Amino acid sequence: MDITTELLENRIFDDIALGDSASMTREITLDDIALFSVISGDINPAHLDAEYAATDLFHHIIAQGVLTAGLISAVLGTKLPGPGTIYLSQDLRFLAPVSPGDTITAAVTVSEKIPQNHRVILDCACRNQHGALVLQGTATVKAPEQKVSRHAMALPEVRLLRHEHLRTLLSRASAGEPLPTAIAHPCDETSLLAALEAARAGLITPILVGPVAKIRAVAAARGLDITALRIEPASHSHAAAARAVELVRTGRARLLMKGSLHTDELLHEVTAAQTGLRTGKRLSHVYVMDVPSYPKPLLVTDAAINISPDLEDKAHIVQNAVDLAHVLGIAAPRVAILAAVETVNPAMQATLDAAALCKMAERGQITGAVLDGPLAFDNAISATAAAQKSIASPVAGLADILVVPNIESGNILAKQLTFLANADAAGIVLGASVPIILTSRADDARARMASCALAVILAGADAVNMSGADAVNMSGAAKGA
Repeated sequence: MDITTELLENRIFDDIALGDSASMTREITLDDIALFSVISGDINPAHLDAEYAATDLFHHIIAQGVLTAGLISAVLGTKLPGPGTIYLSQDLRFLAPVSPGDTITAAVTVSEKIPQNHRVILDCACRNQHGALVLQGTATVKAPEQKVSRHAMALPEVRLLRHEHLRTLLSRASAGEPLPTAIAHPCDETSLLAALEAARAGLITPILVGPVAKIRAVAAARGLDITALRIEPASHSHAAAARAVELVRTGRARLLMKGSLHTDELLHEVTAAQTGLRTGKRLSHVYVMDVPSYPKPLLVTDAAINISPDLEDKAHIVQNAVDLAHVLGIAAPRVAILAAVETVNPAMQATLDAAALCKMAERGQITGAVLDGPLAFDNAISATAAAQKSIASPVAGLADILVVPNIESGNILAKQLTFLANADAAGIVLGASVPIILTSRADDARARMASCALAVILAGADAVNMSGADAVNMSGAAKGA
């Protein structure tokens, strides 16, 4: 028993008098409306789609009528008569809409008692914060026959996963023209579905590069219609990677997307000295993550390309992520350089690198962001955790970008956020002459679409914002991936 919960006490039939009343007050939120839709299956756009609702009778989202009526049920079941009440019938008249943010008071008043069957009739009314009547009716219940006094059960915590950050990406990307995209070796259902979904959303115009017969066989076996898509023949996965890169290099494709071949196989062609897509920057991977429990997009780098980056590599990784953050509208991203501890320890290379990266940022070798580190993960994303350790930092608890020490830690972190925290992740490879879309077989449709949307946004960004070739001021050319 949780002694902090409300004590529920009922009133048996003999204790109820005409004119007795009870009430409860609750603010109706967008989450209440969405959760009721999930439970009831009522997906009427008047309750969920702000764009549609703006054209409807009330010009904004309204709550389901039965959601408001549920407050009447709550009063009957917890206050008057209370636990043990049997709800027999209800007539209701819905008099005015209830909007998100309205505070509704539901009240019941006993109007009649029927002794022979312990029935009680109650007048019911719901009013908003202005006193306006929004619902009115009459309920008939069978009053309890035995006294009940017990603490209410503690309710489970409910958290709605909206993934609004990735929806914003999709909305922004779909505003332009679809970009021709070379998809290297799309010879499985996942990569073909990703191409079709992104095409239907108006993000890309897919060019399927690979063995024609195999691509068509996979599509036929899965019932996927690819008749409208262009296919560029390539005999095997290595040839498909080379041909896809060639299409990009010669301007016939604006984006490059990984199909059902190994990432190393594709990047080998991307980084080829004479025929690839190299720039002065090092290739690195960034996940743009929509974590429901975090108030803003969270960029995680590098979780897919650089296995054990040295300090020079990390400087490029940081700058790539910062440039991406700028394109996404984060003017001065806060970058947390992660390690296992918050202090510099000569025995831990990650802490030495973190300190050096911060000094490089102070000297203008990394630009456009606020860096701090080493920071442990909890201090980077939780102001409370940082305060408990007396960490004073402009980044702690507010990180936009998490820079991990190596590929293992990045991969584990991103997958933990995805599978335990219900995050969605859009993945992109930066540092080549075009964005490279990496999708995983484990990605759902929303994550695949978001990865394409991210690439489209990057491709359309101002070349000055995306170049960043001189942003990391170090001697020597960047190493190849």
